[in-house]
Amino acid sequence: MELLPLIRRWHYRDGISIREIARRLRLSRNTVKKYLRGDVSDPKYPPRRAVSKLDPFAERLRGWLKADAIKPKRERRTALAHFATLQALGYPGSYGRVSAFVRQWRHEQGQLRPSVYIPLCFAPGEAFQFDWSEEAVSLGGKRVHLRVAHVKLCHSRAFLLVAYFSEAHEMLFDAHGRAFRFFGGIPARGICDNMKTAVDKVKKGKARDVNRRFHGMAGHYLFEPEFCNRAAGWEKGQVEKDVQDARRRLWQACPAFGTLAELNAWLESRCRELLSKCRHPELSEHTLAEVLAEEQPHLMPLVAPFDGFIEHPVRVSPTCLVHFQRNRYSVHASWANRVVSLRAYADRVVVVADGQTVAEHPRVFGRNETTYDWQHYLPVLERKPGALRNGAPFAELPPAFKRLQAILIKRPGGDREMVDILARVPHDGLEAVLVAVELALEANTPSREHVYNLLSRLQSPPAPDPVATSLTLREEPKADVARYDTLRGFLPWAALASVLTRWLGVFHAT
Repeated sequence: MELLPLIRRWHYRDGISIREIARRLRLSRNTVKKYLRGDVSDPKYPPRRAVSKLDPFAERLRGWLKADAIKPKRERRTALAHFATLQALGYPGSYGRVSAFVRQWRHEQGQLRPSVYIPLCFAPGEAFQFDWSEEAVSLGGKRVHLRVAHVKLCHSRAFLLVAYFSEAHEMLFDAHGRAFRFFGGIPARGICDNMKTAVDKVKKGKARDVNRRFHGMAGHYLFEPEFCNRAAGWEKGQVEKDVQDARRRLWQACPAFGTLAELNAWLESRCRELLSKCRHPELSEHTLAEVLAEEQPHLMPLVAPFDGFIEHPVRVSPTCLVHFQRNRYSVHASWANRVVSLRAYADRVVVVADGQTVAEHPRVFGRNETTYDWQHYLPVLERKPGALRNGAPFAELPPAFKRLQAILIKRPGGDREMVDILARVPHDGLEAVLVAVELALEANTPSREHVYNLLSRLQSPPAPDPVATSLTLREEPKADVARYDTLRGFLPWAALASVLTRWLGVFHAT
């Protein structure tokens, strides 16, 4: 572009010959003549493509992209994941070249559509956004799909992830309580989509029939719920992006865990680490943790968590069990064949009757699992001591009780002795009975009488400490029998005899 006007100015204005121009610019005369023709206004060169370091890996990367295209969107690998895999195969180039290749391939396949959005700005403590995602995790030696709750503050961009087995009401309530405790307060508004646990019916415009329990939670935490329009995920774009970022930051390198509680503890610690490392997108000189600390004074303090349970009326079976979501939980025998209320929380199941808690168990999410508490069956065991040998609830007795039972069962009437010892648990406490049993086993005298003796000794009040005194005896007393003779002078024997005679007459008269 610089040569064309120079050649034309030299020739037509300065009168320099074509040969001289070609010599000065080291061009051929035919090239100079072509540029001097009026139909040439823009010099064009044949496209020349430099050899890229990605060329030996291009076909393999293209195959990976085709394989990912048929997978669900949440399982597709990002360009950064492809770059890491290529590096392991020996790719020496940069991430930018891989990202450009992936972007161009997706444009050619029509996967990327141009979109236009309006940037949003939130004041400190103004709002938070909530969303669910589904992730595959190795839990308890199995590959399971979990529902993950994402809660994100709109101003500071602080976020928290909590994993559950379902998206039920009790999980939703627990996720909000954990998030507000993690953030150190409650914002004024909550932005979420039209999930079934929050909205019973979507009406025209922004009108919604809000679920009663969700409305109660929002009223407890005093935040205003705001629901997005249908198929308008960009209205909560921050938490939508957080779902994608979490798959790259957390789930692609998530280790295996034994329980859900261990996974959630790891997620909370990783969120704290990322808050201290990631920079705020707008306040780039501060980390997310620093901006969160500045936002916390604008949040409403969390006074008490919401009692987020879902209550179901259930009937206790003759085997002292209640059924809930294909699992069974034991209840005290006094409530057999009666209707009670089962309160389902995110991590536990509580059975309530007549305003009091009659059973509480950790919640299980499998199928056909039974959770026993052997103390619930003690009233029945007192009437049927033979059930101690093969009773399913008593397979979970403490080890000390099992050792004592193995000894007593060999004696005549040993079942009754063991039942009598277990019957002391509701009155004396499990810890006291366990200590007495362990002491009896150590003394090699395992019997009911010895355990009872140890229990009485353990529960007897301790002897009072000796009273410390500073008094000292100045003169020690001496034995002096002669002092009794002085009393004889004060009470003559005749007077004493008359007194005795009078008393004896009164006695005979009565």
